[in-house]
Amino acid sequence: MSETPVLDQIIKNVRIVRPLQDVIELLDLGIKDGKFAQIASNISADTAKEVFDGKNLLAFPGVVDAHMHVGIYQSLDKDAVTETKAAAMGGVTSSLNYIRTGQYYLNKGGSYRDFFPEVLALSAGNFFVDYGYHIAPIASQHIDEIPLLFEEHGISSFKIFMFYGGYGLHGLSDQQNLFLMINKEERYDFAHFEFIMRGLTRLMEKHPEARESISLSLHCEVAEILNAYTKIVENDSSLSGLHAYSAARPPHSEGLAICIASYLANETNCANINLLHLSSRKAMEAALTMQTAFPHINFRREVTVGHLLLDVDTPNGIWAKVNPPIRPRADVEYLWQAVLNNQVDWIVSDHACCSAEQKRSNKDPNNIWLAKSGFGGTEYLLSGVFSEGSKRGMSYNQMAKLLSWNPSRRFGLLKKGDIAVGYDADLVLVNPCESFVVSAAESESQQGYTPFEGVELTGRVKSTFLRGNLIYNNGQVLGSPTGRYLKRPSRVST
Repeated sequence: MSETPVLDQIIKNVRIVRPLQDVIELLDLGIKDGKFAQIASNISADTAKEVFDGKNLLAFPGVVDAHMHVGIYQSLDKDAVTETKAAAMGGVTSSLNYIRTGQYYLNKGGSYRDFFPEVLALSAGNFFVDYGYHIAPIASQHIDEIPLLFEEHGISSFKIFMFYGGYGLHGLSDQQNLFLMINKEERYDFAHFEFIMRGLTRLMEKHPEARESISLSLHCEVAEILNAYTKIVENDSSLSGLHAYSAARPPHSEGLAICIASYLANETNCANINLLHLSSRKAMEAALTMQTAFPHINFRREVTVGHLLLDVDTPNGIWAKVNPPIRPRADVEYLWQAVLNNQVDWIVSDHACCSAEQKRSNKDPNNIWLAKSGFGGTEYLLSGVFSEGSKRGMSYNQMAKLLSWNPSRRFGLLKKGDIAVGYDADLVLVNPCESFVVSAAESESQQGYTPFEGVELTGRVKSTFLRGNLIYNNGQVLGSPTGRYLKRPSRVST
């Protein structure tokens, strides 16, 4: 009989929540070389170098926050440090960030051959959690670089911002070529989107072994609708704040964009489509209709914690400006019903730290049109879903599926997303009975405010482990940044 291998660590007495099981079991977790090596009852403490008592807390797989924007409003290297500290305090262990050329981020155009190595250099040693990137092909030359990004850098997911060609990030704009830093004769339009899809179809054909992990994500709003309605709403004195912003970017703009994107996916045989941050009933209904119309397209539907927790009457209105907008309560409840009906594939934060000084206009701080779009929230992702989901009868296992398993499968993080032997030992311990009131002052984020201020949440993150290392415990982020770059797809070692 061989000797029991020496484990690096045992986490004892945890109630394990797995995404594909209905039961919650009280077990011990043995960790070796950053991976789960043993899962059993009463693993002997003598077989490990360290023992951590989980005190009967719930143990979720580390959260995969598949939609973040690190480095959009401040330098990427600084943003990575503070915003992934916030991620760690919320139980997030994998951060997938959307990035592009143009204004914001690195504030430069040109090729991704030059741009992306700079992104990786700024990232190295600054993330407290593991990290990867989704890339948006902005210029026509970027379509030709898709194979390079996949083969050299493990980028398997790409993005289209459908409204960017004719509408600004924060409102009306006729300067979009300057914003995107593309030549004046280039167009960021439906034809460009079609050619991106054709480029991804070619990539799937070239790499059939990775076909399931190669996908295209879309921000679905139509610029022409936004332009027309913004002009109307700006002249309507009966609307203000989030009510006005939602009316200026109406839900049927989302629905129309989803239909266009889906038809183009069918036309180009672009098999894996992610419809991002669906914010409204009309958007969700359009997404489900397109799934029926094109059953051979592998659609995924995403919702953010902001669109599930906030509505147009939230008292922190100006702070909650985001694209697509926060919607009326009826839309929020419809989204929750879609979650409970298994019509939503994953929930994310869409974290984009925008400091208070940048967010509001100094001259007119309550003017929604002058405020910048986006806010952080990765630190409240798990607790927000846990709190509101529990009220609605959502199982813990379903939460693990939406927050960890589903995004990890789609985006090629095949070592993440479950508590199972051979998987990365990413783990978050949650006290399901502990409530807290959200306060920006307690967050590690540099944002300085939160639109969730004053919201009471139940289900507090107590400890976060990244590949077996304790990176957050009882209110404190520990150590220095140890996050690794995630080349995708990555396989589970057995």
